[in-house]
Amino acid sequence: LLAFLMVLLSLVTILGNILVILAFIMDRNLRHRSNYFFLNLAVSDFAVGAFCMPLYIPYALTGTWHLGRSLCKLWLVMDYLLCTASVFNIVLISYDRFLSVTKAVSYRARQGITSSPAIKMVAIWVFAFLLYCPAILLWEHVAGHSVVAADQCYAEFFDNWYFLLCASTLEFFVPLLLVTYFNMHIFHNIQRRQRRGSVQDCEPPRRSSLSWRFCGLPRPGASSSSEAEDSVSSLSKSWRPAVVANGPSRTETSSTALKRNFSASFCSSTGSKLQRDKKIAKSLAIIVCVFAICWAPYSLLMIIRGACQGKCIHSSLYEATFWLLWINSSLNPFLYPLCH
Repeated sequence: LLAFLMVLLSLVTILGNILVILAFIMDRNLRHRSNYFFLNLAVSDFAVGAFCMPLYIPYALTGTWHLGRSLCKLWLVMDYLLCTASVFNIVLISYDRFLSVTKAVSYRARQGITSSPAIKMVAIWVFAFLLYCPAILLWEHVAGHSVVAADQCYAEFFDNWYFLLCASTLEFFVPLLLVTYFNMHIFHNIQRRQRRGSVQDCEPPRRSSLSWRFCGLPRPGASSSSEAEDSVSSLSKSWRPAVVANGPSRTETSSTALKRNFSASFCSSTGSKLQRDKKIAKSLAIIVCVFAICWAPYSLLMIIRGACQGKCIHSSLYEATFWLLWINSSLNPFLYPLCH
């Protein structure tokens, strides 16, 4: 039964992430800036299911590594690299959503530039490699001997508390703080815009159609730069077509028609932008919560285990948290639709 569940988890991870990759390749509508980061995450999660899990299942069931030292090193490098890249990709996705909500105009201006996401995606893999992989490959050469038995496969620093504390801080605790900050800032920004919108309630202006107070339009010098950017973007895209579609009647002056169309178009565009940002915030919060639930037990137990040299943590408990970490790669593909 345990073997069946392990194989099933591997298959779900592979199929779920390959569907995401194929959807990105076949549907041109998905090929915009933010979705490249989801593609990067799907690639790392797919490799976890296709390479890391299948090689680990026989080792987990028998307790003995039968594939040789070289393949053990390769498996360790890939496992640490892919899992760390998955975490960093979640941070990058959170940062991208943070910019789309709080810096809308500048974000849209860079929407067609593919070099910027490409550089960030490559940087994710470079940083993920540098965190663990040099230590995996060089630790025994620096120490002068290996502490890993010939029939076992784990990193040489497995019981080194100082290294594990530093690495876990960079791999989990710092990313968790970052994504928490991004999410809190997004929710605060949305709540502030909701309060402004509910007070002003998109009422047409009494004195002038260009009043800074109607429909949530921020006053000159307003503290929320994102509101100002969203407002300018909405105006530039919305009010001109509205004038053509709802042209003034014979009894109306062109000035009166402009006022009415300007107000209606602005209310509609800002309302839809706010609803879209609320959906982004909720979906991102779910992804981040799942990430924290899956990674926190492993990260904490790894530090505790290193501090007590593995004597205070039962191996089965550590094994369970290890698989919980991989479950995150299986769940991510099912969470992507929430962001679209």
